Amino acid sequence: MKRALIVVDVQQGLDESGFWGHRNNPLCEANIVRLMQAWREADQPIARVVHHSTDPRSPLREGRPGHALKPEVLGEVGLEVHKSVNSAFHGSPDLHGWLTDNGVEGIAVCGISTSMCCETTARAGSDLGYDLWFVLDATHGFDLTGVDGVRISADQLSRSTAAVLAAEFGSVIDTEMACAMVSVASDE
Repeated sequence: MKRALIVVDVQQGLDESGFWGHRNNPLCEANIVRLMQAWREADQPIARVVHHSTDPRSPLREGRPGHALKPEVLGEVGLEVHKSVNSAFHGSPDLHGWLTDNGVEGIAVCGISTSMCCETTARAGSDLGYDLWFVLDATHGFDLTGVDGVRISADQLSRSTAAVLAAEFGSVIDTEMACAMVSVASDE
């Protein structure tokens, strides 16, 4: 099975803790690098996603320094999708069309942020019929405040995302497992 790695919103502006708040999983970017290397070695497709915020205050607004990709995810990819919403499947060029044209049946989602753009992309991909791997330790998120005013930690949000996706949408795995499975799949 051909499986595309979808690398979501790994942009410099997401390091601005003054804007986003506390993040979890400091190993996220290193794990994304491992995934990208494994996908390249297995000759599997990679799509990179770039968020173009419409919020004038956002570090991810086009033209601001934070809009730039982090150096870890630079390099050749099969497709670069630009979006201004949460799901990479609602960006341009058309991710679903590219996956279909390339005979891709499965996706592996990683990037930033776990419970926002990564989870939304994973859900949309699963709903479109792709076999989903959500590589949890290759994502990170930020603390949020609930509607009741209670602070929810990024770790709690990550566990919630993992539980929901595993229950209904696909497999939640780690980087080591994803790298091993994509390597085995390429040898078959």
